[in-house]
Amino acid sequence: MSSIVSVSTLVVQLPTRREHKWTGLTEPIGRYLLVRMTDADGRAGWGEAAALKDWGGEFGRYFGESASIAGHVIERYLAPAVKGVDSANIVELHARMDAVIKGYPYAKAAVEFAAYDLAGKRLGVPVHMLLGGRARERVPVTHSIGLIAIEEAEREAAQVAAEGIRTIKVKVGVDAKRDLEVVRAVRSAAGPAMDICVDANEGYKTPGEAVVVLRAMEQYRLKYAEQPCMGIERIAEVARALDTPVMADESAWNAHDAIQIVQQHAIDIVSIYTTKPGGLFKAMEVAAVCRAAGIICNVNGSIETGVGNLANVQLAAAAPAVTLSCVVPVSTPAEYQKGQIGGIYYKDDLIRVPMKLTDGAIEVPTAPGMGIEVDEAKVEKYRVRT
Repeated sequence: MSSIVSVSTLVVQLPTRREHKWTGLTEPIGRYLLVRMTDADGRAGWGEAAALKDWGGEFGRYFGESASIAGHVIERYLAPAVKGVDSANIVELHARMDAVIKGYPYAKAAVEFAAYDLAGKRLGVPVHMLLGGRARERVPVTHSIGLIAIEEAEREAAQVAAEGIRTIKVKVGVDAKRDLEVVRAVRSAAGPAMDICVDANEGYKTPGEAVVVLRAMEQYRLKYAEQPCMGIERIAEVARALDTPVMADESAWNAHDAIQIVQQHAIDIVSIYTTKPGGLFKAMEVAAVCRAAGIICNVNGSIETGVGNLANVQLAAAAPAVTLSCVVPVSTPAEYQKGQIGGIYYKDDLIRVPMKLTDGAIEVPTAPGMGIEVDEAKVEKYRVRT
């Protein structure tokens, strides 16, 4: 046993490769909170809260966090609560966090990631082994195209296809005419072999509006349509009206949400996050509900830095229900970037070596803990002092 001795936080801001927005987002990606945890043997583990104040559950069911909010919650409540816990005792870690404050899943996830990282390093195993084992050796990557100019989206789709990425997600939900045109352009540029999905981030105001727009898009052969409007029952209406499968994202935060989705008997896909349920342990609960119900999944996120993205990859490796390509970055430090753009959203990153991309898929790291060491010099370089 090696207990948790300290938990500290800091904020970083990575420079973006290009602007990346989606419906409802009002602040830039990449300004996130890091957690550094140490144990009694002097090891360090790292976690990240990719918290955004604009990102929350449907109808106010869950709420936005930010780097500053997550930092306050961790420093004031969570850090004192988890000191002395064995880093491998994730059940007790969550019990203590949930007892001291309700909600705040992103803050809790960041603490939990650091504990898993510590536990894996101590036991000499990668985190996916602590989650039950490795269901896959590679995680196929979906490249996300945000709300950018159509001409820029077209160029990006062509390059991503040339680099070997096999799935593209296009952000929509702002204007029906623009949405149809950008999907047409991306399909034309990426070619017939590319899987294309769309994500409205609840942007369509009614199920009826969503059905009209998405039916018109179906001619471009969509893999799935993600969260067309707000509400579990309302996206189920859309799913019943379309041939294209529908994915729940904002409607699917935790295992209880997954149960409600199952009860609708219409939604085919659930997007699992490491953060929305409050960490890897609870994300595996979501995956278990979905697998039992025959719902397929991907792993999605908020364009994390390499610290948080390692948790994404470990989850995708371990969860049998995750059979789809995942919307995760290909975390790559500046010195390893050679003009490639597939899965790359930042000009630099916080890990020592890049994630290895082969045939459009990330090779799952197998070193102890999260699998790739954090570059503390880069952390200091991009640290935001408030």
